[in-house]
Amino acid sequence: MSIVERVREIVEPVLRQQSLTVYDVEHSGSALRVVVEAPGGVDLDAIARATRLISVALDAHDPIPSAYTLEVSSPGLERSLRTPEQFRGAVGSVVSVKTVPGFDGERRIRGLLEAADENGVTVRGLAVPIDQIDKARTVFEWGPPPKPGKKQAADKKKATAR
Repeated sequence: MSIVERVREIVEPVLRQQSLTVYDVEHSGSALRVVVEAPGGVDLDAIARATRLISVALDAHDPIPSAYTLEVSSPGLERSLRTPEQFRGAVGSVVSVKTVPGFDGERRIRGLLEAADENGVTVRGLAVPIDQIDKARTVFEWGPPPKPGKKQAADKKKATAR
């Protein structure tokens, strides 16, 4: 069992008691990142509580043989997508996908995530196998785009100030 799998196994029951779920676990070098989420979002108090509980649980089970730094956070508005489960949870969202070098198709794809399963995803009608995705994330859009031919309010203020 990998370190990531072992950490997930240790922290999931602890977080469940706090009405939190594990979104992702990443172990890279000396950093251990645990990303947590909850219905309605996660605030700083929940992150602080989760950090203390995770730290105690990891100290008790010692799944990592070397020194590490524990980082606990929420996935945020633009969350990374790495697993089939994460992609399935993002169906219906706008995503940005970067494919691996040599992929037979577009290298960067942005659009609505239409479908996802264990083998791949469909974005804007384009099928991409999971193993051909280098990086992917959801994209948060800040409201409607400006209407064509209309100046933005800031542009109008600058124009009238001249």
